[in-house]
Amino acid sequence: MIKNKTLKGVLLVGLGASSYGMLATFVKMAYQEGYTTAEVSGSQFSLGLLALLSLNLFRKKSKNSEELPINKNQILQLIIAGTSIGFTSVFYYLSVKYVPVSISIVLLMQTVWMGVVLEMLLDKKLPSVQKTLSVIITLIGTILATNLLQDQLVIEWKGFFWGLLAAAAYTANMYSANKIATEISSAQRSLFMLIGGILIIILFGLMTQNTAFQFSIFIKWGLILSLFGTIIPPLLLNTGFPLTGIGLGSIVSALELPVSVMMAYFLLSEKVNFEQWLGIFLIITAIVFMNIRLKK
Repeated sequence: MIKNKTLKGVLLVGLGASSYGMLATFVKMAYQEGYTTAEVSGSQFSLGLLALLSLNLFRKKSKNSEELPINKNQILQLIIAGTSIGFTSVFYYLSVKYVPVSISIVLLMQTVWMGVVLEMLLDKKLPSVQKTLSVIITLIGTILATNLLQDQLVIEWKGFFWGLLAAAAYTANMYSANKIATEISSAQRSLFMLIGGILIIILFGLMTQNTAFQFSIFIKWGLILSLFGTIIPPLLLNTGFPLTGIGLGSIVSALELPVSVMMAYFLLSEKVNFEQWLGIFLIITAIVFMNIRLKK
């Protein structure tokens, strides 16, 4: 048993972020077998929903489970907030379709500066010097990590567009995850937010799936995608963040970036040059710098 709550939170957030980091590589491998974005996201979210529903039913029947009652207003808020999960997955998977995983994950990490902008708009005040410097470091790191300085680079702008939209949706997801119904258990919050996410997935599938749905996706990739995308990460992050606090939790969650790049390097043989690694290091540095307390 881990007695130190902060250490326990760090481990939980680290494992959750690492799980997310593995996801894009599995999605890319599913694409290589001919599956569509609707099939990938549909199998992931439906199996994830079944798993979380089962978990909540088990917890409800457990005599040792003492949970606060959840009201209709909280349920509605969580479902609406959960649509950001669906949008994040759809946009991120579309980005992975057009650009390498190592670039898609860097685009997703633009939540660093998007979060600062959102905070500035909501609080109606300029960000601190510390946060402004973090944004500048992030943008420099992004230029290096996405190879924008390469003369012979052929940019697939569709991938960049979807990647930035995924970052915007992810920013909304992180904000809602830390603000809405935080007194409710992580299992309950994850379930209702996932319901909101699956509504977006269903709508996206109806709009884009022009061929017969390949149900073999459930057997080949559905379980893996649901485990690393919709079951393990929300439970670990929702449990770990209250123990670490947003600052330390954000630093630890940066593990998602190097894990994702390394998975793509080893399983997809994606080439990552020195400039890209330098850019990734700068982005992680920006996340750490933004969340440390300089006065202490």
